[in-house]
Amino acid sequence: MNRKSSTASAREMRKNLTDAEEKLWKHVRLKNIGGNKFRRQQPIGKYIVDFVSLEKKLIVEVDGGQHGEQITYDNERTAWLEPERYRVLRFWNNEVLEDVEIVLEAIVRALEVSG
Repeated sequence: MNRKSSTASAREMRKNLTDAEEKLWKHVRLKNIGGNKFRRQQPIGKYIVDFVSLEKKLIVEVDGGQHGEQITYDNERTAWLEPERYRVLRFWNNEVLEDVEIVLEAIVRALEVSG
């Protein structure tokens, strides 16, 4: 995916967040987690990540049931991102929808060690 098409794809994805992504975005936007800025649907290399703190190099992915069928792709993506010094956290949609506080606690802990 070239830069122009990944930017356009990311822009389109921002308009069509899943319920879980929308819920998490309400909590991480506007520096709501310890003053850390997150971006949503952000192109990084040839990939688009759900949420990222560029300063802390922390990526948060919110996966639905389709990701059970994309394990190879997700593993390849993580394998590309980690040498770029990104840490990737993954949560299932139902984790965000049913207990967002636990998800937020995990994000806060990851931000603290990314320091």
